[in-house]
Amino acid sequence: MATSKYPTTQYTSEEFVESSGAILFDLSHETKRVCLIHYTVKDEWLLAKGRRNCGESRLEAALREVEEETGYKCHVYPVTMSTRAPPENEADDVSDHARSYRGLSEPFMLTIRQLNDKSDAKLIWWYIAAVDESFSGSTPSADRDFRAEFFTYDEALQKLTFQDDRNVLTRAITLVESS
Repeated sequence: MATSKYPTTQYTSEEFVESSGAILFDLSHETKRVCLIHYTVKDEWLLAKGRRNCGESRLEAALREVEEETGYKCHVYPVTMSTRAPPENEADDVSDHARSYRGLSEPFMLTIRQLNDKSDAKLIWWYIAAVDESFSGSTPSADRDFRAEFFTYDEALQKLTFQDDRNVLTRAITLVESS
């Protein structure tokens, strides 16, 4: 029996957890802002994300988690980005390479975090979202362990506790600004 030439890691359903998150933008001002959550229990500044429920799409999970952790209703914000996924109406034999598409609402990044002794993994699918038009600028009530706050891009990048979150936010800012 042949072995694949590509390095491969496989996880059973007991060994991985899928999470989804979204970078929440307030695009209603001349100076765009991004929402971070302050996890008061550990005094950490983070991006909103959480576990996907059974039967829930990744996108639905991302929008639900953002609302649960920030208190803000939001919607996916389509951007122009490159992806290796072919368009819906593409022929089956299209070559596998990245192409740029306008108006995509797909995940723009995937984080794979090794858990425990590297036998378990957490997959985090990242989307871009914008606060719904009904946004008044006041902070709604959210999960009691989290406090949401909007920052300018530079402030948010400095405030985030973890470098991995800064990398995700940097990519999201680039996509929003180029769309």
